[in-house]
Amino acid sequence: MTAPDAGTRPDHAPDAKAFRAAVGAFAGNISIITAEAGGEASGLVCTSVVSPSADPPLLLAVLNAASSTWGLIERSSAFGWSSVGAAQEAVARRFSGFGGVEGEARYEGADWFRLQTGARLLEGAAACFDCVLHEAIRREGYVIVTGRVVAQRVTLGQGGMIWWQGGFRPLPG
Repeated sequence: MTAPDAGTRPDHAPDAKAFRAAVGAFAGNISIITAEAGGEASGLVCTSVVSPSADPPLLLAVLNAASSTWGLIERSSAFGWSSVGAAQEAVARRFSGFGGVEGEARYEGADWFRLQTGARLLEGAAACFDCVLHEAIRREGYVIVTGRVVAQRVTLGQGGMIWWQGGFRPLPG
C-alpha cells in the first residue's frame, strides 16, 4: 500500500510546496556551468544535466533563461562544464548563489584552467567538458542547452557531488 500524495487533490495538480518536496527525492549531479563574453564572467550550478549522445559527444542542461550565464553562453557560443568533486562543496555553494555571490566573484577561492574554447573549467573536478553551443531551445522561462564537447579532462579519485533532499551530498571516489 502506498501513502497518499501529500499536497495532491484528486482533481488538481500538486501545489508548489508539495511538488518541490517530491522533486527533492531526485538525486542530481552538481555541475558548474561557466561562461564569459565581452569581459564579463558568470556561472551557475546546474543539476538538470544529461548526456544524450556519445557520438557526437553532447551534453544537455536546462538553464534559467533570465540567468546571466545563459546570456553569456548565447553571446560567446561556448561554455565550460565541470562535474564537481566530493571535496568541492564550497565552490558549488558560491556558484549556487548562496550568500549572494555573483559574477566574477564566484570564481574566487578555486583554481581554474582552460582548454580549447577558452571557457574556465574547475581544477580537480571529477570531469570537465569544454563545449561549444550546439543547440538552444527556449521554453517558458528556461532554455534547454545542448553543448558539443570539443575537449575534456577527467580527474580520477575525486568522487562526486549530488544535490539530494535540499542539500549537497558528497560521493566518495
